[in-house]
Amino acid sequence: MVLGADSCETRADVGIDTGSNPRRTNRLRVIETLYRRPATSRSDLARLTGLSRATISTLVDELGRAGLVTEHADADGRPRNTGRPPVLLSLAPGAAFAVGLDFGHAHIRVAVCDLSGEAVVDDWSPAEVDHAPTESLDLAQELVREALRTAGIERDRLLGVGMGLAGPINKLTGELEPGGILPGWHGIRAAAEMEERLGIPVLLENDANAGALGEALYGAARGVDDLIYIRVSAGIGAGLVLGGRPYHGFRGVAGEIGHVMVVDGGPICRCGNRGCLEAVASPVAVAALLERSLRTPVSIARLLELVAAGDRGARRAVADAGELVGRVLSSLVSVLNPELVVVGGELAAAGDVLLGAIRAQIERHGVAAASNVVRVVAGTLGNRAEVLGAAGLVLAGSPHALAQRVAR
Repeated sequence: MVLGADSCETRADVGIDTGSNPRRTNRLRVIETLYRRPATSRSDLARLTGLSRATISTLVDELGRAGLVTEHADADGRPRNTGRPPVLLSLAPGAAFAVGLDFGHAHIRVAVCDLSGEAVVDDWSPAEVDHAPTESLDLAQELVREALRTAGIERDRLLGVGMGLAGPINKLTGELEPGGILPGWHGIRAAAEMEERLGIPVLLENDANAGALGEALYGAARGVDDLIYIRVSAGIGAGLVLGGRPYHGFRGVAGEIGHVMVVDGGPICRCGNRGCLEAVASPVAVAALLERSLRTPVSIARLLELVAAGDRGARRAVADAGELVGRVLSSLVSVLNPELVVVGGELAAAGDVLLGAIRAQIERHGVAAASNVVRVVAGTLGNRAEVLGAAGLVLAGSPHALAQRVAR
């Protein structure tokens, strides 16, 4: 699986010229293999890279002295017939770090992650993101700087910042597409603005695509090359991974299913259309519907409490939302034939009340050959999927950065 290589706004590759230097080429090959396949023995590393055992030993010793590779025993508990268990090799988690930023509609989250994707710092703040781009970027700057101070990471070990934003991003210009989804951000090159504030390279991605990457790298979709990640939160969007690569479409708008019309004459959506999926099936919309029914304030947290307690009205409202989401997903499943649909976002906490309704609609309306084999599961990363995926955008480039460090 190749992930994280196709962000919407990328800088020039910080690669190294390996064409005339076989040692550099082999070193990079070893680092890339260990990044994709941690806990690999020397013999397996030789097989995977096509290099001799002698070459592997020399390179591993070199990378170990540079603090990039660690050795550890096999701790998986598998029985072995004879001999000592092989010593396994992995990249040292603390050899490099990346920052993930997740801009939702009402929050900003930051995580500082090591090479393994483990968050050593994870923090968030409420924010009015939609109409306040400057203030939101300033707040993100403060959160990142505080997170880096807390983590105590040296600047030369920081690879960059990955940034997820809840809106369609033009992959050619780095600007948000017009359409009312993030009305205050039109024309803003968010990655460039963030980079100017931090003095650190920034990669930009749509939040649903970042969530898809997070679940593919660290969560429910590990090892899956074809998947749809749907974020059912304040906004509804789908992140697509096809053939092991994020798919953005011609202008970066692929996956904006929250603005597909599902109810004729429905409520006006923030995009300006009527009856969009987001306007009737987001947790905000479902909570508002229940609030009108119960004639008492209903927050999203309260909605989920009612669902967990078995409240019939709350469960019906969430199931109805799931049916609408599933109907839209059935078309995507029929067209793209993914192996997996991962459901994330706040409403995913409703569990099978939501997922069961989505599955039923995919089975009912999808092409049988695709809908009968696709699995629908809840994400395992919860509200960290997007921020970890954003960090993963940067960590995907770590092999070249680490190889460059040794080459100096």
